Amino acid sequence: MAATPSPADAPISGRHRVAVIGGGSAGISVAARLRRAGVNDITLIEPSDTHWYQPLWTLVGGGQATLGTSRRPEGSVIPDGVRWIRRRALAIDPQARTVTLSGGGELAYEHLVMAPGLQLDWGGVPGLGEAVGHDRVSSNYAPEYAPRTWELIKQMRSGTAVFTHPATPLKCGGAPQKIAYLAADHWRRRKVLDDIRIVFVIPDPAMFKVPAWSQVLEKVADRYGIEVRLRSEMTAVDGDARELTVTDHVDGTKEILGYDFLHAVPPQSAPDWVKASPLADPASPQGFVAADKHTLQHPSYDNVFALGDVANLPTSKTGAAVRKQAPVVAANLLDVMNGRSLSRRYDGYTSCPLVTARDRMLLAEFDYDLNPTPSFPLINTFKERRDMWVFKRYVLPPVYWHGMLTGRL
Repeated sequence: MAATPSPADAPISGRHRVAVIGGGSAGISVAARLRRAGVNDITLIEPSDTHWYQPLWTLVGGGQATLGTSRRPEGSVIPDGVRWIRRRALAIDPQARTVTLSGGGELAYEHLVMAPGLQLDWGGVPGLGEAVGHDRVSSNYAPEYAPRTWELIKQMRSGTAVFTHPATPLKCGGAPQKIAYLAADHWRRRKVLDDIRIVFVIPDPAMFKVPAWSQVLEKVADRYGIEVRLRSEMTAVDGDARELTVTDHVDGTKEILGYDFLHAVPPQSAPDWVKASPLADPASPQGFVAADKHTLQHPSYDNVFALGDVANLPTSKTGAAVRKQAPVVAANLLDVMNGRSLSRRYDGYTSCPLVTARDRMLLAEFDYDLNPTPSFPLINTFKERRDMWVFKRYVLPPVYWHGMLTGRL
């Protein structure tokens, strides 16, 4: 039975045993695991009535999935027995153990799980906020724009297509280039690829942080004739002129590129209220929450844990990382509740399904030390494979909805 939120004007009294801020994959997964462990009095703070499976948005933008397949009502994924408060968190006082909520009032807690995700800073690049969603500019990073990406790809027959990657940490670090490969493969099959100049702008010194996969991706880019601008960043957009500025961070030079299609990925950061909170890591320019990289416990508040996109961890922000972080948070939080030493450790595991064509994919899995950590040791994941694409498109979504979100996986 779907959960229903408490009315906006319902009184919030007493001190709740566990408060979970964020009803995305991280918050729901932890809440489900805590409920399975018998924890009562769990309160979830989440303002949205829609839950998204965001990994599908790349395939939506590439014409391989519909937006509706990535969406479910939020109430349908909230575990039974978890109280849902459909309000926004506005501030937190970890000393008093209270969360200030939109609509007035505070929620008091004994233990806190921080999982509010991150925010897209469209205003972080001058002109981007005004340009995205208009004319020839789109982005798979927001559901309202992902279907538009596919429409623009289908319409293009010639000209210049630019794909960008921000310099900040971001959700699914491979997504900015995956859509470039899907677009290029579509244009190849339509026999217009030779008439389209493709430019990929990335601030990193390599295509991917793990050298073995980076070498494969360099060959993929070469195959499609993609111009890769390493150590570079889009620093301005003029939507009216259909031009963007690319800054080379090696020598500081700027180049004006005209475009006929722009897939832009905005800078990303912690929500503003998190940045302003005592939980923010001073070492994070984007205000992500401080957390021990192995236990996921806050270094100053032992009753606070963080996971998912909001946590300042030296690994990629992916759903696969959340799948490994959630059991660590749940187990260690139970240890704190019961006065035990923390028993679980997270090794930094993350994975990035790198779609390289409409029916091919690389599965990059690695840990904090960038060591490959394959889930399928008998399969060569350094090779573009159709079975891996089938795995992403048809196996992972039901695993997410019925396994990960229910605390079973």
